[in-house]
Amino acid sequence: MNQPDLIIALQQGDNEAFKKLIDEWQDMVYNTALGIIQNEDDADEITQEVFIQVFQSIRSFKGDAKISTWLYRITISKALDYLKKQQRKKRFGFVDYFWSGNKNDVDEGKEFHHPGVAMENKEMASQLFKAMKQLPNNQRIAFTLHKLEAQKYGDIAVIMNISLQATESLIARAKRNLKKIVQEYYTKNIA
Repeated sequence: MNQPDLIIALQQGDNEAFKKLIDEWQDMVYNTALGIIQNEDDADEITQEVFIQVFQSIRSFKGDAKISTWLYRITISKALDYLKKQQRKKRFGFVDYFWSGNKNDVDEGKEFHHPGVAMENKEMASQLFKAMKQLPNNQRIAFTLHKLEAQKYGDIAVIMNISLQATESLIARAKRNLKKIVQEYYTKNIA
């Protein structure tokens, strides 16, 4: 089924078309959320939220973008909303810690291992993912789309609704910042 036919079927409430959409795009949505959020359970939850939103808003989809672009945008939006919520929790957790002294209120962050990384590269990948968390959101998203989702610069520009030049700049800055963060880590921990 081509994209226009799939969209029409989805807009008409065809359950088989919705199942096909999920089967075809679930891994991409999950991997994108996972690359940004870096937590498997939360990436699962975001994936479900993305498809719920797709189901609820498919009638308003005009078809002027590819389905994949629309799904990336929804996934990124959901992931950023999740990050904002986590940052608020951390702030309030710190306030609770300050007042109560209960260390459990402050989220220390768990070790993250992307399931697509080979075992021998887990430690290096873990440091890269920790470094990615320190990037500004727009750099992290552009870098994730390019390196983890293998999207071309032009596609990233469309997904993020920015110019090609801005995309190139974001990815270059992300690489530069990651290099600096990782070098600092290894300088501190190996020297």
